[in-house]
Amino acid sequence: MILLLGASGYIGEAFEKAIKERTGALMTVSRKRIDYTRFDVLLNLLRKIKPTFLINAAGYTGKPNVDACETARADTLAGNTLFPQMIAHACAITGTPWGHVSSGCIYSGAKVAQHGEVSVEKDLTKPGLRELADSNPSAIHGYSEIDEPNFTFRNPPCSFYSGTKALAEEALDGIGECYIWRLRIPFDDIDHPRNYLTKVQRYDKVYDNVNSISHRGDFANACLNLWEARAPFGIYNMTNSGCVTTRQVIEMIQRILKPSRKFEFWANDDEFYKLAAKTPRSNCVMDTAKLLATGIRMRPIEEALEDALRNWKPAS
Repeated sequence: MILLLGASGYIGEAFEKAIKERTGALMTVSRKRIDYTRFDVLLNLLRKIKPTFLINAAGYTGKPNVDACETARADTLAGNTLFPQMIAHACAITGTPWGHVSSGCIYSGAKVAQHGEVSVEKDLTKPGLRELADSNPSAIHGYSEIDEPNFTFRNPPCSFYSGTKALAEEALDGIGECYIWRLRIPFDDIDHPRNYLTKVQRYDKVYDNVNSISHRGDFANACLNLWEARAPFGIYNMTNSGCVTTRQVIEMIQRILKPSRKFEFWANDDEFYKLAAKTPRSNCVMDTAKLLATGIRMRPIEEALEDALRNWKPAS
């Protein structure tokens, strides 16, 4: 039986759906009924129900976006760093294997191959680099699980949200049997405030950059597949293979959904951060070779986006 924490959240809903489709035994817990953020409560729950696996899809992301985490710092730190560490210790005591939803937002940029050399570029909007993503995407290489995160409190600037997600990975290192699943900009075919495709359609202006992204259903199923295959515990980048620019996503939206509106883009980073954002944003490319080496596959990014848009379900 799988114990799912955070089932009512955007990612938790995807896990619940994926588990039920597999006819697996599932238990979800409401914090209103059982405050599992208390160590004694969670430990007693684990000892009582003895789950075969625990999934932590809970966390603090801020509403409507990560800018809110800059002022709700105590909640952000508690939800994204202290709570996962508490789960790790409770699971270690009870011998419960588990999986934690982390984030690829602890990186910025990508590794770029040019002129026979590979360099780390934290800003892919630099002249020449942004165009490279369109003209020669094979020159853009993602960060692997062994690359040190570079959008953290240790490597500023970063958002407070990203800083706490990176701290959690450090805090979980070496405690019990744990998967750390790095999610990146979730999307699917259902119109939702947390859906990347919803966001880009509703922005007054769109911020263009290069990113890896994660189809919500593909992500949840790949995470479950890792557990079912008993793949080695550790960190995994869980994104659809490849990367995409915001302009490419907008072009697909225009081609498939044919919206009546015209999309405008921020002229540059200076304009975006002056008028639209309060904290630095992570834009990065992830390497999924480790996931693929287990035999588990998430669809190529273009295929997943095409499928989501062709099956788009607008909010009523």
